[in-house]
Amino acid sequence: MSKHKDKIYTDVSKVFIRLINKNVAKRMIEKNHYSHKSSATTYAFGVYYREEDNTGFFEGEVEKLIGCMTYGYPVGRLTAESITPVIKPDQVLELTRLFIHDGYGSNIESYCIALSFKWFKEFASDIKVLISYADPQAGHLGKIYQATNWGYQGDAMRLVDAFALRLEKDGEWIHSRTIFSMYGSNNVDHLKQQIGRTFWLKKEERKYRYIYILADKKMKKQILSTLKHPILPYPKELEKLEEEISEVIVE
Repeated sequence: MSKHKDKIYTDVSKVFIRLINKNVAKRMIEKNHYSHKSSATTYAFGVYYREEDNTGFFEGEVEKLIGCMTYGYPVGRLTAESITPVIKPDQVLELTRLFIHDGYGSNIESYCIALSFKWFKEFASDIKVLISYADPQAGHLGKIYQATNWGYQGDAMRLVDAFALRLEKDGEWIHSRTIFSMYGSNNVDHLKQQIGRTFWLKKEERKYRYIYILADKKMKKQILSTLKHPILPYPKELEKLEEEISEVIVE
C-alpha cells in the first residue's frame, strides 16, 4: 500500500481513492447521486480508475475520476453518545454519500469503502467509529455495508417518527430535514401556523443504521461491550410498510 497520504490502492488493482477538493465531490454528487443533494463534508475521496492511454498524448496509464465518496461529522449532536459512552463526538464520522459510475465492477462500492477504512486507520487514527444509513424509501437495504462487515443496529434509534410534507394533494413530498430548514420546526402546530392552509403528512420509513469500528483491538472490545444498541442479524429483504398519509386541516 502506498505511504502517500493522498493515495491508497493495492498493486494488483486498477482502482484507488485519493482526497479531492470538496467542491469537485459536491458537483459530482449533485449531478449523479440519486438524492442530487450534497451534505456537510469533512473528507472527500475521489475514486479513480487507472487505464491505458489510447490517445497517444501520454505514455503508460492515465487516471480517470469515476466517482467519489464523502464523510462528515454526524448532524445529530448526540450521535456518538447514541453509539457508546466511551467515544467523543469528534471520533465519529458518517459516510454521507457514495457514487461511482457503472461499468467498473459489481463490487467496486464495497471495495472503495474498504479502502477508506485503511486510509482512516493510517492517516486519521483519531476516528474510532464510522456510521452510515441505508434508506429503505430509496430501496436500499445496506448490501454494501453488509459486504464490508459493518454492524447492523436496526431502525429503532430515532425516538420519534419523522414525517414528509406535501403542500398540495398531488404535489411533491418534502423530506423531513427540508421541512425543518424551511419552517424552523417539524412540530405540527408550528407548521399549521407557518403554512396557514391545509397540507398533508406522510410517515417516513426509518433508515437502517450501520456502524464500523476502526479502533484498535483493545478499544474495539470496550466499544462493543458498551454499545447502546446491540448488533443485529443483517436484514435480507425490505419490509413493505403500508403508506400512512394524514390530511392536516388548518381552519
